[in-house]
Amino acid sequence: MSDDDAAAGALPGIRNRDEFPDDTIRIMLATDNHIGYMERDPVRGQDSINTFREILQLAVKHDVDFILLAGDLFHENKPSRDCLYKTIALLREYTLGDKPVQVELLSDPDEGKADGFSFPAVNYEDPNFNVSIPVFSIHGNHDDPQGAGSEGALCALDVLSVTGLINYMGKIDLPVSDAEATSTGIAVRPILLRKGNTHLGLYGIGNVKDQRMHFELRSNRVRMYMPRDKQTWFNIMLLHQNRVKHGPQEFVPEGLFDDSIDLVVWGHEHDCRIVPEPVAGKGYYITQPGSSVATSLADGEALEKHVALLQIQGKEFEMTPIPLRTVRPFVIESVVLSELAEEEGLNLGDQMEITKFLKNKVNMLIAQANEQWEERNARAIEDGDEALEPMLPLVRLKVDTTGVSEMSNPIRFGQEFQGRIANPRDVLVFHRAKKSAARNGGKVQAEEPELEDDPAEADMTSAEKLARVRVAGLVKKYLEAQQLQLLGEMEMSDAIAMFVEKDDTHAIQTYVTKAFKKLTKSAQATGEDEEMGEDELDEMLAKAKAEQDKAYADKVKENQAARAKAKGKGKAVASDSDDSMMVDEPVGGGGGSDFDDDSEPAPAPKKKTTAAAKKAPAKAPAKAKAAPKKAPAKRGKKAVSDSDDDEVIEIDDDDDDSDEPPAKPAKKTAAKKAAPVKKKAPAQSQLTFAPAATGRSSRAAATKARGKMVVRLHLSLHANFPVLTLSQVDDDSDD
Repeated sequence: MSDDDAAAGALPGIRNRDEFPDDTIRIMLATDNHIGYMERDPVRGQDSINTFREILQLAVKHDVDFILLAGDLFHENKPSRDCLYKTIALLREYTLGDKPVQVELLSDPDEGKADGFSFPAVNYEDPNFNVSIPVFSIHGNHDDPQGAGSEGALCALDVLSVTGLINYMGKIDLPVSDAEATSTGIAVRPILLRKGNTHLGLYGIGNVKDQRMHFELRSNRVRMYMPRDKQTWFNIMLLHQNRVKHGPQEFVPEGLFDDSIDLVVWGHEHDCRIVPEPVAGKGYYITQPGSSVATSLADGEALEKHVALLQIQGKEFEMTPIPLRTVRPFVIESVVLSELAEEEGLNLGDQMEITKFLKNKVNMLIAQANEQWEERNARAIEDGDEALEPMLPLVRLKVDTTGVSEMSNPIRFGQEFQGRIANPRDVLVFHRAKKSAARNGGKVQAEEPELEDDPAEADMTSAEKLARVRVAGLVKKYLEAQQLQLLGEMEMSDAIAMFVEKDDTHAIQTYVTKAFKKLTKSAQATGEDEEMGEDELDEMLAKAKAEQDKAYADKVKENQAARAKAKGKGKAVASDSDDSMMVDEPVGGGGGSDFDDDSEPAPAPKKKTTAAAKKAPAKAPAKAKAAPKKAPAKRGKKAVSDSDDDEVIEIDDDDDDSDEPPAKPAKKTAAKKAAPVKKKAPAQSQLTFAPAATGRSSRAAATKARGKMVVRLHLSLHANFPVLTLSQVDDDSDD
């Protein structure tokens, strides 16, 4: 497709598709499958896996060369065993077979393979597998790599990759320190394929923080390794980032990609915009397939879900949207009660009349959803497919209650539609016109977290708004409004982020236990029991907390320095480029004449990190011993640079204080614990942003006593200490 056609907004197409079938690459395109979403729900639990089965069946039906997925294959970072079992079974059922793969791999099959093993990274290059339909996928924000074990950060796609069922691409090594981040960009190495006279380059960038991606693109530091004759290749980029602007840098601008790219496949956004859209001033198109399952009851999810059959011949391409039949029908509508009162004479003071009107409205939406299902079945029967059994629809009615003093319970309202819709508990959502938030002294005063104004959140429930909040911002606001007396703010923030984002249910408990253990030892180090007033007690505990904060900061600096030192001299040097991406670095080729042999070898990929031994005592300097690493097997004419050292990251042991000499036990004199007085625990903890009281701290107020007191220097986890309880919220997309 020419730049003039793109600028004119003409839909791309292939002029001589039927004349050269051996030169046409056929690809099944999908993204955001979210396998495992609501898997415990008795009605909607199988929706995501059923639609994934349909996508694989469509790939077989249309005889595609391979399947391309743009992230979020799984909804959870740690998929359940049932979820993994069904996914592996489906991939084995539909992607393995005797049908030969028609696309030839020209790049290094060992690029990105599992370290320490001999099998290649691309599964159909393994002689032990009979692959009929290869699957290429990047990771998304839901199933991104986590951890720092001996094999480095891993995700569920790594597991599927070593099983030989998926070809995992787009895994990027990010800098390990802030100092290194200012001079190192993102290197993107392609998978190069050929079918007949058509050459295809796949460039995958798995999800990274939007601020980071925005910065790298703006700073011209995204390096794409391309063959010398890159203009003769059809280049596809897979991306999983925010496309809609959520903040100054919390999105990726559409026009910052290199001009050598022909098509951008945009994941993460769930609304289906699968028809290719040209970008002003650029020669490439953007396609946004959207999710294959509705993970939020929002307007964008109500659009009909599609996958696409992408056909490429030379530098031309054509995309055919294919509707998904197994997606549950979803209708959504909004009503403003104040407008209905003016137009239809609705009595806003009569709750029974309002409820009757809303029930009639929901019944109309149910009938509309059933009609959609029947039309979808009728189209399928005309195409020769079998009819499907009806599914309970998703229905959402957004009600603006501005000016209404009393409304019925939405959960009780939905019980009448039990068995007729799939979401009876949240069929209604009430909202009012926004008012300016009350603030006092810069602190947020609210019983619930105050969320940033976003037009897309105007009609959402509190739970849906919370699902869109970034954990880092939520914790930051909370800690700004509160004053933690015994726990460190930064370590608590890290623990909460691990709990919410990565489903580590023990993160907060582990940190609190460890923090109080250190605080107890610090307090016991003062010596014998002694008399002290509340001011002395405050000073002693404040000093212990300050020592914890300092130890945390020192540990972060020490780990960063050790990792930066261990990384060695394998750091890639960014080259100059006039475009927004640096593309003038050739890829070493293994396909004979397809690449120039005199090109400079590409920088070696970053080695995966290995866990260091148990941390030495505090007074001993940390040492990182590098172990020699076996070079990967070379193939063809590949020139791969080797590194002599492995990167070493120190992992702190939870019992890093166990080597210290035990403190002298306290005397058995009568004593009182240095802890706040018991407070009546609420039935359920709620995250609030009320500011801490001014003047004396809450700890001092809780321990106030007339005169002096004898204190036994012993702290423990007890009901006297307030407990912060967080309820995890499902993340439907960083939409």
